[in-house]
Amino acid sequence: MIKIFGIKNCDTMKKAFRWLDENHLEYSFHDYKKQGLDEATAKEWVDKLGWENVINKRGTTWRKLDEETKSTMDNKNAVNTMITNTSIIKRPLLVSDNEIYLGFSPEEYTQQLL
Repeated sequence: MIKIFGIKNCDTMKKAFRWLDENHLEYSFHDYKKQGLDEATAKEWVDKLGWENVINKRGTTWRKLDEETKSTMDNKNAVNTMITNTSIIKRPLLVSDNEIYLGFSPEEYTQQLL
């Protein structure tokens, strides 16, 4: 079963939902705004992908962080930041068969999920 993590109203999330639906793939949705994010999950993502890949540095949430937080970011700080500011996580984040896919890429989804 595919599990997709993100925020319901995000345009990129909507594209991913549409792609999954059009390809008749079953999935469950984890909404950060309603369900939050636990430390173990955040740590697993950071350990597997690196905080530099999981955190969206182009988003407003990153830009709003103070300079000290940004300059001292490491795996541990990233996990804490992800838990308290779930909007900072790149979206969507999709988990299928213990593989993690970050961002929406129809080409990658087609290659890996179909």
